[in-house]
Amino acid sequence: MKRLFTPRSAESPARTVILMSGNGTNAEAVLKYSLEHRCAFRVTVLATDAPRTSRARELGELYGLPVVELDLREFYRERGEDSIRLDSPRRRALRQEWSDTLYSLLAPYAPEMGILAGFIPLTNLTGRFPCLNVHPGDLTVEDASGRRVLAGLHILPVERAISEEHGVLRSSVILAQPYTGDGSAEMDSGPVLGVSAAMPLDLEGASAAELAAERAARIPGRVPDDRLRKLARRNVERLKSVGDHVVLPRAADDFAAGRFYAEGKRLGFLSEDGNLHIARTVEYRADGSRVFLESTR
Repeated sequence: MKRLFTPRSAESPARTVILMSGNGTNAEAVLKYSLEHRCAFRVTVLATDAPRTSRARELGELYGLPVVELDLREFYRERGEDSIRLDSPRRRALRQEWSDTLYSLLAPYAPEMGILAGFIPLTNLTGRFPCLNVHPGDLTVEDASGRRVLAGLHILPVERAISEEHGVLRSSVILAQPYTGDGSAEMDSGPVLGVSAAMPLDLEGASAAELAAERAARIPGRVPDDRLRKLARRNVERLKSVGDHVVLPRAADDFAAGRFYAEGKRLGFLSEDGNLHIARTVEYRADGSRVFLESTR
């Protein structure tokens, strides 16, 4: 098995950038955890692609951290593109240019690892230094072909979990991978370092069959505003506090401490007592304990 990160310690923590796009609840959970524990990582800079709408500046002031800003949409508009989608060679080339520019702005802080805390754009910063990403869905769940059932952007994995009657949600922390093309082949494909404990889905009286029918009736290309979308949003908000905020900072700390190994779909975890545990993933519980899992279902 290959060790995923050279071990660091509270005495010599890994310099870390948190990248964020929105209200920063996951970023703040990581920052609070790092202040309350002797962590193997230390956040030295925040970065955002959405300086006008994210809370990056506010969190920078609150926690005394510098903030690197590079507006993704403005970057595209200045170069004659009105969409940031990766659906053409030109737009994909701009995304690489934007990523390279962002890296040059971060270079003075010499980041050794990154935490994608609600960071929306795909970026090949993941090839510059290891980046952890938190995802609203259990990425250990696979179909018969080995495809990750709950991979996907934004709220779509939660809608799928609801309409396919999974019954519960988990947050997953993965080691994000560099992408090629439009990124679909590599999306959510990295090692699943940890998952949160299962949170029961709350369908608020609706049946899974009714919600699956709503999903099937959607018109392609039109943004839905149906009951399934609204339920998924509310479940995602619930999952943040009991899932993301539990698993992300602790998995980041363990990663920086060099506890993770990986080979294929198998994970190795080096515990404090020096034992190497081999499992599918690690479940992080709210009481501070870890459980090594072969299956989450």
